[in-house]
Amino acid sequence: MDFSEYTGPSEEWIALEKTLPTATPDLTIEQFKDVTNKGREEVAARELVEQGLNRKVTLHDLSIPTRDGATLEARSYRPIGINIDTKPLPVYIHLHGGGFLFGTLSSEDTSCARIVATLAAQGTPIVVVNVNYRHTPEHKYPVAWHDTEDAFHWIHDNLNLPEITGDAGNVLLGGISAGAWLTAATTLAQNIGEDKALAARPKIKGQVLMIPALVYYGCYDSQVAQLRDPAVSSWVENRDAPVLPFDRVKLFMELLGVEEGKADEEDLALNPGNASAEQVKGLPPATFGIAGRDPLRDEGLLFAKLLSENGVPTKTNVFRGVPHGFRRYGDALSVSKKWDEVVVEGIKWALGDPQPGPFEIQAY
Repeated sequence: MDFSEYTGPSEEWIALEKTLPTATPDLTIEQFKDVTNKGREEVAARELVEQGLNRKVTLHDLSIPTRDGATLEARSYRPIGINIDTKPLPVYIHLHGGGFLFGTLSSEDTSCARIVATLAAQGTPIVVVNVNYRHTPEHKYPVAWHDTEDAFHWIHDNLNLPEITGDAGNVLLGGISAGAWLTAATTLAQNIGEDKALAARPKIKGQVLMIPALVYYGCYDSQVAQLRDPAVSSWVENRDAPVLPFDRVKLFMELLGVEEGKADEEDLALNPGNASAEQVKGLPPATFGIAGRDPLRDEGLLFAKLLSENGVPTKTNVFRGVPHGFRRYGDALSVSKKWDEVVVEGIKWALGDPQPGPFEIQAY
C-alpha cells in the first residue's frame, strides 16, 4: 500500500501555518500538561456559549468507580426537550484525545454537546457519556484501558439513571487519537471474547475512530511490511509534521511506562492495529477519520482496510494535507466542518445496521 497521496500540505493549512507561533516554550511535562488542559477548557467553555449549545443540551456530572478503588469523573449530555419517560436513547461513550497525557472532563464539553445537538436536530436523539480516564505520567499502561472497561461496565449497569436513560442494545464507543486507541482496544477485546465480562455485555453497536493511534511504536514492523516501500510510511513522510511530529508520538508512548524492549506485538490492548483477520471478523461497524499529514495516518488506514476486507462495515475518511489534531483550528480549515459531519454520520450510520462493502477511501 501507498497512502502518500494524502500527505499534502493543503493550501488552507499553508495559509494557516503562517499565522501560528513558531517557537514552543521550554516546559516540563507537568507544565505542558497544565497549560494545554487550561487552554482546552477555556476554548470549550467559550464555544459552548457562543455556539448556543448550552441552550440545547443538559449536562450532568457522574462518578464511576474503578477496579483499583479510584473514582473517574464522567459527564452525560442529553438533548433538551427529550422526555426521559419516553424510550431509552442510544448511548455514545466519548473518549478524548491527548496522548494519554492531556484532557479533562470540561475540555470535551463542546465536542460532546455538538454531537448531541446535531443528532437531535436530525431526528436521531442520543445521549453522550464523556469519560475522563486517568492520564500519564502518574498512571501508566494499562490504567487508561482498565478505566475504559470499568466505565463501559458501569454505564451498562446504570443505564436507567435519569442522567443517562440509555438503551443497552445501542451503546457505541468513539474517541480521538488516544481515545480512539482505547475504543479500538475495548471493542476488539469484546469481539475476541477472552474477557468474559466484556463478552457478556450486549455487542457494541459501533465505533468511531478519529485520528487513531493503534500500534505502540516498538511494535510497528508489521505495519511497515504492508507498505509499498518504507520510504512512503507516514512515520517517514510526516516525521516532522506540525502539531504531532514523531518525536512527540514517541514521548507520549514512552510516558505509558512500557518497559523498553518488553512491548508484545500480540498484546491487542497495546496494539489493536496488529490484530489478525480472524480476530477482527464480527467487529461492529467502524467509522474512521484520518489526517493525511499525520504520523499515525498509515496505521489508521491499514486497520480500516483490514476491517473492510474481513466483513466489517467500514467508512474510511481522509482529510488531505492537514496534521493530527487539526480540528482545534476550527473555521480556519474547511475540513473542520467535515470532521464534525464524519463523527455524527458515523454514529447515525452504525445505528442503522449497515452492511459490509469494499474498502473505499473518501478523501476531503
